[in-house]
This record gives sequence, C-alpha cells and structure tokens, in this order.
Amino acid sequence: MSSLRTDDDTWDIATSVGSTAVMVAAASAGETERDDALIRDPYAKILVAGAGTGVWETLLDSEFAAKIENLDPEAAAIFAHMGNYQAVRTHFFDAYYREAADAGIRQIVILASGLDSRAYRLDWPAGTTVYEIDQPKVLEYKSATLREHGVEPVAQRREVPVDLRFDWPAALHDAGFDASLPTAWLAEGLLMYLPAEAQDRLFELVTELSAPGSRIAVETAGVAATDRREAMRERFKKFADQLNLSSALDIQELVYDDPDRADVAEWLDAHGWRAQGVHALDEMRRLDRLVELPDDPDRAAFSTFVTAQRL
Repeated sequence: MSSLRTDDDTWDIATSVGSTAVMVAAASAGETERDDALIRDPYAKILVAGAGTGVWETLLDSEFAAKIENLDPEAAAIFAHMGNYQAVRTHFFDAYYREAADAGIRQIVILASGLDSRAYRLDWPAGTTVYEIDQPKVLEYKSATLREHGVEPVAQRREVPVDLRFDWPAALHDAGFDASLPTAWLAEGLLMYLPAEAQDRLFELVTELSAPGSRIAVETAGVAATDRREAMRERFKKFADQLNLSSALDIQELVYDDPDRADVAEWLDAHGWRAQGVHALDEMRRLDRLVELPDDPDRAAFSTFVTAQRL
C-alpha cells in the first residue's frame, strides 16, 4: 500500500497526485513535437509551463533526453519507453472517444481528468457535453490557464469539482448529467491511485449511472515486482540527483499496490458490461513504439487498456 496517501488527502496541480497530471502533460508536449507523433496536444506545453512543480517543466527542455543519454544510456532507453507508453495510451483513448462519438454518444465523463485537454482538442460533434471530474484546484488551474491563452473548448465543457472518494455522482447530476442518456466514461491514469475497494465502488457507481449503450474505457493498474520497482527507483534517483531534480516526485509512493485488486474486464463482464482488453505492450508493438530495454519488460507491470459496452 502507499506510504504517502491518506484517506482525506488533497492536492493542487503542483503537489501529490496532481503533479502526476503535469507529468502526463509533459509527455504529451514532447510527443506533439515529434515528426511521427501519435497524438497532437497543442495545449500540453502551456499547461506544463505554468504548473510550478519545479520538476516536470524540465521535460520541456529539448536537450533533456540527450542529457539523460549521456548520464545513463540504459535509463535513457527506459525514459523513452515511458514516453512512448504515454503516447500510445493517449492515442488509444482518443480513438475510443472518436468511436463513441461516431456511435452517437454525446455525453462524456472523464474521471480524474487532470490536465486532459480532450474537451479542447478533439473534433467533437455538435451537442457534445464533456464532464470533467477532479479536485477543484486542478480544474481551476486548467481552465484559467487555457482561458488566459485564448483557448476555448470545442465541446460544452462542465467542471465537476469533487474528489472521487466523496459523493461525486451527486455533483455530476448537479452539473447537468443525465443518467438516462448513453455515456462514454474514461478512467485513464486513475486506478493505481485507488485501493481495491475504492476501485470496485467506482465501477459500481459508474454502472448505476450508465444507460444501455454506454461505454467505458479503463487503464488498469499494473503490478510491478518489488525488486524491479526498487531497482527502477534507485536508477531514476541517481540521474535525478545529477540533473538537479532531487525534488522529483516518487510516483511509486502515491500508488496503491493492492494485491486484492479486481481484474477490470472480469468485473465489468460480471456486472452488465461486455468487455475486451488490449495489453499496453502489444499496442506499443503494433504502433512500432516498443523500445529495446536492458531487461525484458515485465508484462504484469504494464496496464491493459479495457473497453466495454453496457448491455
């Protein structure tokens, strides 16, 4: 279990789980600048630059990857692998939402939305409403920052400023959500920050709120072996110190490594959904983004991208 998390902890965009949203946006900013980019997020760099984490803004430096390569080539390969994972994940869930929109779904809910900019950057059909659920300070930072840069959402965007551990369904309804309409849900970069019981409760509530024909997409929580996790932590601490990133957030300290966590696809299949999954490494290989690493990747440590439809 996590050593930094408590049942009532909160955060803004520069601290705790909030800072991980900046990490993801930094990866999106880097991917966007590639000639062979899988995704284009023109707003990621803006959101990272003003976040004030003191850590992830460093990733915007075009020379950062070269510096890591010079310090530790193996760590550089791992770093590239992590960036590719983020790009492939975003690409997968972008496609999921495009398919949901093509199927006529106009009600979108992004759970723990962080700095997700899909309400701004995807080509949503007219009449689409995107509900973003997250901590109040996180949502406030994103909307204010993009507004300052003259960026407006493509879809109708409605903020739902509430912690998912509290009564978020009530807050969602107050924001205008209609449970009688099919909904496309997304739980991306979320489950690893929830203990097993909270994960089950989350899906129970989503199921209660989902009309027939609703869809859900989920990034499952991978489980890394203890020795691999510790080795990775030591390696990244080494070059973080060398690059004056000693304040770098230890993501593993925020994660609930819960052995009792339910298999997402199995849970959904047993509760009125029809689910299927694609392992992240297989999707990375399909998109030619699988980096050769010093050690073979531990499949159990990587997520499965699960999609399901409500029966």
